[in-house]
Amino acid sequence: MPGVADRRLRPRIPAPVLVKAALVLFWARLGSLNALETVQQGAFWKRWLGREMSSVDTLGRVYSAMKVEGLRQGLYHLYRRLKRNKALPGMRGWDVAVLDGHESHASYRRHCSGCLQRVVHGEHGDRIQFYHRQVTLLLVSGKLRLLLDLEPQQAGEDEVTTALRLLERVLAVLPRAFQMVLADSLYAQARFLNFLIAHRKHALVVLKDERRDLYRDAQSLFSLTPPQSGEYRSRQCLWWEVNDLTSWPQVTVPLRVVRSQETASVRRQANREIETTRHEWIWVTTLPASVAPTASVVHWGHARWDIENHGFNELVNGWHADHLYKHEPNALEAFLLTTFLAYNLFHAWLTRNLKTSVQRGKTQAFWAHLMAAEIYRAAALLIHSP
Repeated sequence: MPGVADRRLRPRIPAPVLVKAALVLFWARLGSLNALETVQQGAFWKRWLGREMSSVDTLGRVYSAMKVEGLRQGLYHLYRRLKRNKALPGMRGWDVAVLDGHESHASYRRHCSGCLQRVVHGEHGDRIQFYHRQVTLLLVSGKLRLLLDLEPQQAGEDEVTTALRLLERVLAVLPRAFQMVLADSLYAQARFLNFLIAHRKHALVVLKDERRDLYRDAQSLFSLTPPQSGEYRSRQCLWWEVNDLTSWPQVTVPLRVVRSQETASVRRQANREIETTRHEWIWVTTLPASVAPTASVVHWGHARWDIENHGFNELVNGWHADHLYKHEPNALEAFLLTTFLAYNLFHAWLTRNLKTSVQRGKTQAFWAHLMAAEIYRAAALLIHSP
């Protein structure tokens, strides 16, 4: 990553070398700088970095001074390479992005200059909690999900404001990275929809607010419209949709509302009995019916959960992304962007470079443990050498 740099005037260890070390920290799921310190000796690092491993104090200090734009350019460069190699075919013929906010750290004691604050009311009184929150943009493309960028939420602003700043930056660099954005009900706001419309992108957003005129009008029309039968995965569905609604005058185009009632049979593990569950979803979208059938809207609507299941949950539970490697605003952002880069490279390697027969029966954790084993083996050989 030659474009990565930091604010040191005369760096003895180049910033790209430290980013390469941090990538291994995440690939091997070491979980902390202290764990990295226990294996910083050994032949592995000389082969991987081309030099001796630095101290973890140096790694944390450099990440505090890291220019995060270089890391972002690395993420964008990887996207371009994958797109050029046709590794990102899209979803049902469309390039789809998912947008959502995530709280990465929270504490009642530790805080830094970039922490947000809130008052938590408890039975023992009010307490001030410090936390960090970011908005993340994820590309959904078949088996491969690509964490494209993030934007830290600043004090005094809401999540949608942060999201618009993130979209503005990404679209300026990658105007064709996606055609449509999926989001939860928080983003059912005119300024968000109008922003995408102005940039010639489509939106597909969960609609929940029953007080909204658009919601009420759509529900009234649903009762007058016979549903069509459909299927989403193994669920039997009834779908309604109404088009060209102008009940939201603040939005600059007519809107389409799609409703899906879904029935699924689930076998409970406790008693092995089959239980029938029913769920209902309603989405508002700028997609006209002429370019996107109801079935596609339903599939895209459910794909919004990919950022939770394959993004945040995996990053926290598998990649230790919620760990405070260095509690400093710039370091937090830089470490998260490096985690994104490690995640993307790892999944691209699994998807593009390993045959299905080789992957069969092996979890992601298997490959992470295999990488960790090589690092620990090199460190162990150094301990036992005469």
